[in-house]
Amino acid sequence: MTSTASPSNVYCQKCGAPMQPADRFCRKCGCDAAAPLWTTTPAVAGHPSDRKRIVALLLWLLLGIFGAHRFYAGRIGTGVLWLCTLGLLGIGWLYDFVLIVAGEFRDSEGRPIVIWS
Repeated sequence: MTSTASPSNVYCQKCGAPMQPADRFCRKCGCDAAAPLWTTTPAVAGHPSDRKRIVALLLWLLLGIFGAHRFYAGRIGTGVLWLCTLGLLGIGWLYDFVLIVAGEFRDSEGRPIVIWS
């Protein structure tokens, strides 16, 4: 039996993969959709950013020391800080790499930037 319903707007809280409303576990990462994650807030839980993770990673690689990836994410204040301090002398630049790769880098609205393509 096939469903004629439109695609759902439900996303995994952890990886941002699309899920069916009836799914309890994410088919991509296995995250339990019923268990709340401590890193999400009720306003943004389950809704990843529209910005692309690969773009953030490439901007980090090419111009990250100047905060280009933070400007892309809409985090203008910390982007200016990165620009003036050369990525907090490189320490913040490396920290952002870990956040982007781990899927914990967030946009200005607090939504995780997790979708690669």
